[in-house]
Amino acid sequence: MREMTEKYRIDTKENQRFLKDIREDLLRFGHAFPAPGGSSYYLGDDGTPWKERNRETWITCRMAHVYSIGVLLGHDGSRELAGAAIKGLKGELHDQENGGWYPGITAGGEILPDKQCYAHTFVILAASSAMLAGIAGAEELFEEAVSLFELRFWDEKEGLAVDTWNTEFTVLSDYRGLNANMHTVEAYLAAADAAGREGFRKRAGDIIEHVVRWASDNAWRIPEHFTKDWTACPEYNRECPADPFKPYGATPGHGIEWARLIAQWALSSRMEKEETGKYIEAAEKLYNRAVQDAWNTDGAPGIVYTTDWEGKPVIHDRMHWTLAEAINTSAVLYRVTKDEKYAADYGQFMEYLDRQVLDHVNGSWFHQMNAKGEVMTSVWPGKSDIYHAFQACLIPYERADVSVASAVLRSFEHVY
Repeated sequence: MREMTEKYRIDTKENQRFLKDIREDLLRFGHAFPAPGGSSYYLGDDGTPWKERNRETWITCRMAHVYSIGVLLGHDGSRELAGAAIKGLKGELHDQENGGWYPGITAGGEILPDKQCYAHTFVILAASSAMLAGIAGAEELFEEAVSLFELRFWDEKEGLAVDTWNTEFTVLSDYRGLNANMHTVEAYLAAADAAGREGFRKRAGDIIEHVVRWASDNAWRIPEHFTKDWTACPEYNRECPADPFKPYGATPGHGIEWARLIAQWALSSRMEKEETGKYIEAAEKLYNRAVQDAWNTDGAPGIVYTTDWEGKPVIHDRMHWTLAEAINTSAVLYRVTKDEKYAADYGQFMEYLDRQVLDHVNGSWFHQMNAKGEVMTSVWPGKSDIYHAFQACLIPYERADVSVASAVLRSFEHVY
């Protein structure tokens, strides 16, 4: 019994070994992702590619990012896999005529329309990690990605990113969203760490200033959807509340993820201690609000997908990525504050992961489950990629002030 308890406790050898084993399983699970042209197949329940589905740019980028870190960790085959994904981003997913990257391509090779900020943030992340791993073509991809993003998506006046253009970059949607901006923060912090360009870190801070203000004005539940003049739309997608990218209401998993990114930014910005503390406090409020609203809130273990603006669950299903981010953020806040509450949360998340979310038969994590712990397919069938789960096997034991790929690279002696 003690060994089982230690398995879930942060900073024990048993927990470190547990995460290492999961990490290696995930890296093995994803080996079959590359299509012949380099774009990533959507992975099924046992890691077999679902070739009839679209090959998405964001998934391809995530796989490039993961296997670039795999190179740094010494995982066999990682360089070839990361290289395949970079090939796809420089090839069939790239719009040679209009610039930028398509959202993806169909099984039949037809392009998907529009140009999404969300996908482009992941191109920056992928290129940043691939540069650190020395993947051929990564530096050129990085330079093009950051230049294109500045030209098309970054709004310097607002200090925020716009969301969606048409394919030709001639018509900009009126929708503005924080999901894309959250991943812009992630990408800009990774770019700052990988390329040493502090301007990216400042832009991440510009976004964070908005988010902290919006959240603090809304009981620390973050509004996600906005009009073109950044007026919040709290009723957005009420008729489609389980949308995988733009759900109705508050998304507690995003509150948790923002908390970690805010802490990383504050710690890395080398500001005065009092100023850093202000943002750490904001991160704690975001995390604690989300956990209070969503963790075990309906009497069953797990984090509900969405709540209304009073914190009551709307979509009760549990998505694997929310657990991954809860593992990450509880560990980071424990490192930063030394508050045992976060260590206790981490232990609970670890136990839930092991008992219900890890697929001990086919590998990886179940991506969607209901409150009864049954696997669901309405939002996330199969196991599309390994990005969230993989990062949750690293972030708890890496530096809190550095993006994950840079943190792995900078580790003189890795904890494992």
